[in-house]
Amino acid sequence: MEHKMVRKHYDRQFKLSAARLVLEGEHPIVDLSEMLGISSNSLRRWAAEYQKDGESAFSGNGNPRINKDYEILKLKKQVEELEMENEMLKNFRAFLKQSSSRGSSS
Repeated sequence: MEHKMVRKHYDRQFKLSAARLVLEGEHPIVDLSEMLGISSNSLRRWAAEYQKDGESAFSGNGNPRINKDYEILKLKKQVEELEMENEMLKNFRAFLKQSSSRGSSS
């Protein structure tokens, strides 16, 4: 019979709290890992990510590369929408300018 290891998933708030405990340094990482039921390697990794990114750490689920790609796509779409809005405003401005010049010549 084959035993598969089930990977545990922890929510963002749990990771933030655990990382803060590690960085406070009041308890050794080994003790914290036993108390929380997490490997010491995970705690070290979470603490390092929290030190690097602060409160914005642990923003997504899964691969950070995928999250970055998603963010890039989202920003590209936003740029495209803003460019369309800008073009519409330019056209409207030109229309208003043309309308005002017609009205003043009569």
